[in-house]
Amino acid sequence: MGVLQRSQLIGRMLERKARAAAAAAPAGWLSRGAGAAPDHLSRFDSHPKYKEVQFLIAAAKSFGCDSPFFRTHEGLATAVTTIGEREYLNFSSYNYLGFNGHPEVNEAAKAAIARYGTSASASRLVAGERPVQRALEDALAAFYGVEDCVVFVSGHATNVFTISTLFGPRDLVVHDRLIHNSVLEGIRLSGATRRGFPHNDADALDAVLAEVRGQFERVLVVIEGHYSMDGDIPHLPAFIDVKRRHNCFLMVDEAHALGVVGETGKGSGEHHGIAGEDVDIWMGTLSKTLAGCGGYIAGERALVEHLKYAAAGFVYSVGIAPPLAAASLAALQLLRKEPERVARLRDNGHLFLALAKEAGLDVGTAQGTAIVPVITGSSLKAVRLSGALFEQGINVQPVIYPAVEERAARLRFFLSAMHSEQDIRLACETVKKLI
Repeated sequence: MGVLQRSQLIGRMLERKARAAAAAAPAGWLSRGAGAAPDHLSRFDSHPKYKEVQFLIAAAKSFGCDSPFFRTHEGLATAVTTIGEREYLNFSSYNYLGFNGHPEVNEAAKAAIARYGTSASASRLVAGERPVQRALEDALAAFYGVEDCVVFVSGHATNVFTISTLFGPRDLVVHDRLIHNSVLEGIRLSGATRRGFPHNDADALDAVLAEVRGQFERVLVVIEGHYSMDGDIPHLPAFIDVKRRHNCFLMVDEAHALGVVGETGKGSGEHHGIAGEDVDIWMGTLSKTLAGCGGYIAGERALVEHLKYAAAGFVYSVGIAPPLAAASLAALQLLRKEPERVARLRDNGHLFLALAKEAGLDVGTAQGTAIVPVITGSSLKAVRLSGALFEQGINVQPVIYPAVEERAARLRFFLSAMHSEQDIRLACETVKKLI
């Protein structure tokens, strides 16, 4: 049996297990409403989702695949990393411009620790602000050319709590079908109606809104400025036009666009020549280019003030740690001071894409930015290829079902300004030999 057939077999087995779990005894027990609950309902190791995870691990081992996940990196991960005392060429880091570990970023974090300690220790709403927190927000607002900004302690939570705070059961959220999980979770928590549209298809979005816009109060359209799985960029002006004609809000997730997209790394707005105020909600994260941890929302002052007083993920959460805020602020200042890093990253992305295509690799819709997938069409094949590359001293992670459809399983290469031309050529040559 070939690799693809084996992977398809695993997928079918998972589907059968899911159907069996849905038809299992708990529903019948609940309908009777009496007696003691079955033991498996009070055991974590009996949870259907946990059993799925265990089944996947066992199936991979049966085909001779070691897990590529949760490997321990023993130092700074840039273009190279150390795992198990061996140095690897690294394509599994969001450190796009090399600011994580940069001396100026490190010194800014150390100075913040000396002044404020390692934690804000409480919610900013009740325990007050630190100057460095506001300085970061002011710098981000200026960067996007908007009135204000608010920083959350988690990028994922930024989307979840922004959407769930601003929208509710009488509203509609329409999103690109490849949107990030955090957006889907935010919609679910909000209670709003959810509709997806085909990837990067503004005409399809227009058709959806023409059909249903009148059935809802507020409508939010959510896209990404640079898609984290495929490395492609939507035509932002077309989406702005659609949202204006249908009187909707537009939210653009810039998590992987900041520092990557645009001539000087200012994101998809710069890439398309869009003014900051043309997008209602700019969202981004601090954990990629900006070498920290957390997320932010930038836009008009009323939006930011609303979130600061009402978003549960801000009101009831500790404020961003001062050293993280200081690190991200220093990285943002470096981005503005050293645009040549963005140019190097752009050159590396274009080179990797060209070499991958020459090698006959399936790179999907990638546009040669910081993210280039190599689509294998099989989760098992993706895991095996990742393992084979690891043996050759190249660290790149697979993305497998259910994170993507089985036929879209892939290796996802993250490029950095720190990679050399030799690094990129070696990676593409090695993949070509192994695939």
